[in-house]
Amino acid sequence: MCGICGELRFDGLAPDMAAVARMSDKLARRGPDDIGTYQSGPLAFGHRRLSIIDLSTNAHQPMVDAVLQLSLVFNGTIYNYRELREELQSKGYRFFSEGDSEVILKAYHAWGDQCVTRFKGMFAFAIWDQRSSQLFLARDRFGIKPLYLNQTSHRLRFASSLPALLAGGDVDTTLDTVALHHHFTLHTVVPAPRTVLKGVRKLAPATTLRLDPDGTVSEQIYWTLDATRPEQPMSEAQWLAATREQLTQSVKRRLLAADVPVGVLLSGGLDSSLLVGLLAEQVPDLRTFSIGFEDLGGGAEKADEFEYSDLIAQHFQTHHQQFSIPNHEVMLRLPEAVAQMTEPMVSHDVIAFYLLAERVSKEVKVVMSGQGADEVFGGYFWYPKMDTASGSPLEKFGQNYFDRDHSEYLQMIAPAFQVGDVTSALIASELNKPAADTFLDQVWRLDATTLIVDDPVKRVDNMPMAWALEVRTPFLDHELVQLAAHMPPELKLKEGGKFPLKAISRGLIPDAVIDRPKGYFPVPALKYVRGQFLEMMRKILMSDACIQRGLYQRDYVDKLLAQPEAPEHFTRINGSKLWHLALLEWWLQVHIDG
Repeated sequence: MCGICGELRFDGLAPDMAAVARMSDKLARRGPDDIGTYQSGPLAFGHRRLSIIDLSTNAHQPMVDAVLQLSLVFNGTIYNYRELREELQSKGYRFFSEGDSEVILKAYHAWGDQCVTRFKGMFAFAIWDQRSSQLFLARDRFGIKPLYLNQTSHRLRFASSLPALLAGGDVDTTLDTVALHHHFTLHTVVPAPRTVLKGVRKLAPATTLRLDPDGTVSEQIYWTLDATRPEQPMSEAQWLAATREQLTQSVKRRLLAADVPVGVLLSGGLDSSLLVGLLAEQVPDLRTFSIGFEDLGGGAEKADEFEYSDLIAQHFQTHHQQFSIPNHEVMLRLPEAVAQMTEPMVSHDVIAFYLLAERVSKEVKVVMSGQGADEVFGGYFWYPKMDTASGSPLEKFGQNYFDRDHSEYLQMIAPAFQVGDVTSALIASELNKPAADTFLDQVWRLDATTLIVDDPVKRVDNMPMAWALEVRTPFLDHELVQLAAHMPPELKLKEGGKFPLKAISRGLIPDAVIDRPKGYFPVPALKYVRGQFLEMMRKILMSDACIQRGLYQRDYVDKLLAQPEAPEHFTRINGSKLWHLALLEWWLQVHIDG
């Protein structure tokens, strides 16, 4: 787990090593254990290392294999690297290190672009092939590891974060009006390749990119999710047995691919509790960590789930640590979190992950988390509502998910930034792709391959890695996700959703956790905007910078500020529209106006 960056020139000039150094410096928090640079002709790499597999200097990056004439920078973990290593050794390859990085180099030499289809893991990497003077970039199937790009006519730069690219300089920071529409419709999700900035793009998940010496780019999608029923029907018992087997294997892979202790972020929900149950017998004195926030009072919303996380910790006798964050600390630390955001994100999980990761990183380098289970196994309340709604697939989806309809967007955004209903067009296109049997199959495929990438998955990398903490997500094992995508929707929605996970949890974790109402991760102060938090947002949205930027229509801003808790000022999935506007403006002031 690391931070990577680099530059490839197309104009015959040497790479800008000062720019690469600035990008690397911006990634320092992702990898505090080692630093490295590499230059070969028109190519330069930068690397910041978080040592997790093969802690020796043999695994230093950028990794250069002089014999194969290949060089690598890599961020992530290949969980099946030992099996691949054995296979490559049988082909005659000799290894000088013990980790997964060198396996990528040898696999690329042996299998070319298709090496990625053999990797089980999370990854973003770049390989410089001296034989052809080509640069090869790749990203994992669910985009768990980020890879941002900035290309001009004379060079390409890449980095693990958007702010790192900005540090390199010469980036067009004009706002992308299409991306803004996505951002404000899909609760800050901007699907690849776009970002809110015209000059920054991101490599899409399950995609490789090859650059020739003249700058010619070729992309290839190497994996897609099939959401159709299997040819051979399966009984409920068979589906449950397969789920248990696949999840157990996923957890085991993520446990064994580490030369350091592995803990669990224990929210108190079903997903993380199930992970603890599967790990407890394999890991003596398993370390678990929970976070909660201060209630606002008046019964607005409970801000912790300690009742359930304590129950799991006691049941399995884990080495448990619980952190309760008062609202004054949330207020104090929000500027830090915004400064670390690779893209603007409004989810309450962002600040929660930031503050939790700070504390957890002092204890362990690697943790597992339950992200992805709700999207993969149908746990959210809006799925049944979508399914029973009337209209086209787009109408059923949008009326239960979009933060605001296009008509409201046009009331919110200033005329200079207005576009047509590009988000509806995008979602309709994604839903209508082949290989999905039912509407819900279409929705879950969209969630797993597109929406989850730029919301929960992005923050699970972004915020913890600000504290050099690697988070592994067993529910996003691509073989497990493919199994779930084949399942009949009624099986997943049974008993209120996530039935397969509930069923395999029986007898393993306490029923009180399995049968509890679905919980979320609220930071009430960012949802019910009052007091100092309201004043903070007012200050941002009434600032000279915001007014001069001219992004929002002022009467819309005034309406939200006057009644931040009016029912119509919450999104369809219960987010604050005021926080949404304030966060983007704040992010722009920090990262662009700077």
